[in-house]
Amino acid sequence: MTKSKSKNPNSIFVIKKPMFVSSNKYLQTIKKKYSFTKVGFSGILDYFACGTLICASGQFTKLFLHLKKTPKVYRGVIWLGATSDSLDIENILSIKEHKQLDKNLIIKEIKNLIGELSYTPSKYSAKKINGKKAYELARDNKEVVLKSITSVVYDAKLISYNHPYINFEISVSEGSYIRNIAQILLSSLNACGTLSYLERLSEGEFCFDNEKSLNIFDYLDMDQNFYLSDYSNIKLGKKLFIEEFKTQQEGSYYLKDNEAFCIINIKNNKASYVLNNIKYSY
Repeated sequence: MTKSKSKNPNSIFVIKKPMFVSSNKYLQTIKKKYSFTKVGFSGILDYFACGTLICASGQFTKLFLHLKKTPKVYRGVIWLGATSDSLDIENILSIKEHKQLDKNLIIKEIKNLIGELSYTPSKYSAKKINGKKAYELARDNKEVVLKSITSVVYDAKLISYNHPYINFEISVSEGSYIRNIAQILLSSLNACGTLSYLERLSEGEFCFDNEKSLNIFDYLDMDQNFYLSDYSNIKLGKKLFIEEFKTQQEGSYYLKDNEAFCIINIKNNKASYVLNNIKYSY
């Protein structure tokens, strides 16, 4: 890939990971493409999956915890009759003919997914155990013990059913595992299958738009506050006093001048820095 014109050192944008490339490997391609010194992403995608990854460079890599990136919306395809160790097409064990299902039943059971779901993630997930990813341990035939998690399904719908493929769309909370949710659906249908395709369409306010640089202030998951004293005090990291802020309610806020911004937290009538002197430009 030839180098593109460099973006600002502190940038945020959305990339689209292709199938069968690791998120980390694709990130290195992006780093080289834009000549970044430091780059990172939020919300890893499985090797076989494709779609939206929020990408940031420079100081903006510190902001992932403060972005509007929930819910996450996915498009998935279930292949009826296929079974897999990893619950996706990476580790297919067998492929058998499967009875045709009632489309109305599929629609009903997909809608029944909406709400809270508790399950144990696949041992082939990217969830970390003592610093190592579960799938790395599983591939080395080491014991993998994962704790049950709870996901929230905000919406789910059938896109199409062309036997043996169930094409669906689902909106979920951060940290959800679609391959496991697909198995919950299959269980309710008294069917067997595996996830054969997975694409992340969006993460909260973020969707792919040709890697266009975004205005960070449109994507911070907090309101702007205003400092009533000399803003140079903020840049110097001087002690904060709650009476110096226009809004004094508890919560997280960003403050900015024409060159930089900071994130503060107000709690128990005290203000404190979360991040400071993050440079930006439009």
